[in-house]
Amino acid sequence: MEISTIVLIVLGVLILFMSFVTVRQGTVAVITVFGKYRRILTPGLSLKIPIIEQIYRRVSVQNHSVELEFQATTIDQANVHFKAMLLYSVLNQDPETIKNVAFKFVDKISLMQALTRTIEGSIRSYVATKKQSEVLSLRRDIVEDVKQQLDHTLETWGYHLQDLQLNDITFDEDIMRSMAQVVASNNLKAAAENEGQALLITKTKAAEAEGNAIKIAANAEREAAMLRGQGVALFRQEVAKGMTQAAKEMQEANLHASVILFSMWTEALKHFSEHGKGNTIFLDGSADNMQRTMKELMSITMGEYKNKKNEAGG
Repeated sequence: MEISTIVLIVLGVLILFMSFVTVRQGTVAVITVFGKYRRILTPGLSLKIPIIEQIYRRVSVQNHSVELEFQATTIDQANVHFKAMLLYSVLNQDPETIKNVAFKFVDKISLMQALTRTIEGSIRSYVATKKQSEVLSLRRDIVEDVKQQLDHTLETWGYHLQDLQLNDITFDEDIMRSMAQVVASNNLKAAAENEGQALLITKTKAAEAEGNAIKIAANAEREAAMLRGQGVALFRQEVAKGMTQAAKEMQEANLHASVILFSMWTEALKHFSEHGKGNTIFLDGSADNMQRTMKELMSITMGEYKNKKNEAGG
C-alpha cells in the first residue's frame, strides 16, 4: 500500500473525528464560519464541518451567582454598606438570545463588571433618596426597584435577573453606635412606661379592693346595727310583755303592781353584784334608803287607790 493512500486514510479518519462535537448538558455551543455567526449546537452529539465551522464559545444556560460588596450614601449623608448576592441566568435558548450572550461582551469579566456596576448604581440612586432610618426597613423595596430598572437592560444582553438578596446592610461605626443608643433609650422608655402602667394597675386594683372592703365592712356594720336595734326592740317588747303579764298576775292576786318595781330593783342590785367584775358601783343600800323607797312605793299605791275610788264614786 502506497504512503499516499495511508496518508489519505489517516486524514479521512481525522476529519471524520473532527466532524463530531459533544456539547455538555446545561451549555450551548455557538458555531461561526470564518468569524461570522452560523448556528448553535444544543446539548448532545452533533456534527459540524471540520476546519470551516468553529466553536466560538460555549454558553452556559445554568444559573450563575456572584457576591457584591459596595457602599451607598443616604439623603442625610449616612454611609450604608451593602453585601448582596446576585443570581442570574441566560434568558432562554433562542438563537437571538444566545447571539447576544455570545457577542455583547468580550469576555465574562466584562459582563460581570457591567452587571455589578449597573446594580450598584441602581441601588445607590435609590438609597440616595432615602434617610438612614428608612433604609433597614426598605430591603424588599430596594430589591423590587432594582429588578424593575434592570429587567429590560439585562434582556438586551440576553440575561435575566433571577434574584437579588441584600444579606447585610450596615452603617459606619459612629452611626451604628448612635443607633444602638437610640434603641437602648427607646427600650428604657418602653420599660418605664410599662412599669408605670403596671404600678398604676396595681394601685388601681389595690384602691378598688380597699373600696370594696370598706363597702363590705360598711354593709356588715349597717346590718349589725340593724340587728342590734332589732334585738333591743325585741328585748324591750319582751320586757313590756313580761311586765304586762306580771302586772296582770299581781292584780289577780290582789297585790299592787309596785311590788314588780321593787322586785326589779332588787334583781338589778343582785345582777350588779354578780357581774360587776371588780368595777365599783355606788348604791345606797342603807335601811333609811330602803324605808324611803318603800314610802315612795306606798305613796304610788295610795295615789292610784284614791284615783280608783274617786272614779268609782263619780
